[in-house]
Amino acid sequence: MTIKLFEAGEHRCIAFEDLVRCDDRVSGPTQSCDSVQANQFLVVDNGHAALIDPGGNLTYNRLFMEVSQHFFVRHLDYVIASHQDPDIVASLNKWMVGTDARVIVPAIWARFIPHFANPGRTEGRLIPIPDAGMDIRLGESVLKALPAHFLHSEGNFHFYDPISRILFSGDVGAAMVDPEDLAEPVADFEAHRQYMEPFHRRYMNSNRACRFWVNMVRGLEVEAIVPQHGPHFRGREMVNRFLDWFEGLECGVDLMTQADYQVP
Repeated sequence: MTIKLFEAGEHRCIAFEDLVRCDDRVSGPTQSCDSVQANQFLVVDNGHAALIDPGGNLTYNRLFMEVSQHFFVRHLDYVIASHQDPDIVASLNKWMVGTDARVIVPAIWARFIPHFANPGRTEGRLIPIPDAGMDIRLGESVLKALPAHFLHSEGNFHFYDPISRILFSGDVGAAMVDPEDLAEPVADFEAHRQYMEPFHRRYMNSNRACRFWVNMVRGLEVEAIVPQHGPHFRGREMVNRFLDWFEGLECGVDLMTQADYQVP
């Protein structure tokens, strides 16, 4: 499933969803699959392109074919990983072989992520993102790597595109839904909460981290929040509904008690 999130002139943002197919392994909805549904993203500007969170080996073949419909894959400028999870970047070695791209990763994971590649494959091609974030030059545009530490990874970044005003938010906003619900943006926020809350309460570190992130995002012009799992949030009203919810979320260590630390 390919979704054109934005197109204006020589600038495009494209999402690839549901490339990990249930019918490859078991029948039933996404929740019954052996592996989690994940979205991948391509940003193209004036003949240059970045692939954000390309996923693992389960997505690689389909993703390569889908990306090739929009850009000459060999000439990708960057493969970007928001953090170190396998569903984010376990296919790294194949992208290092199949493209000339450099790989952009959080500095804290810069010595770990190369374990997904053959020895020496990332040498001279790895760009670490400092904890404070950075600008990533892409064609005539810039992607902003925004700090999202502990949401959920210790070293974690989200990527904001000022032209489309899309925030690629990694696991923040993630939801486990059926494949047929991926294509359209969230229309009923209250109904959608049930698909987000269990994941966010377990995987996000703390409300303190949530609040810091929301304060940062409110300073941007965001027209869409596009997470790595599930459908996206489009329009200022829906974006603000999500930010209000996430700002007040109790999660992670907020919910822990001594009862969670018992000898089995």
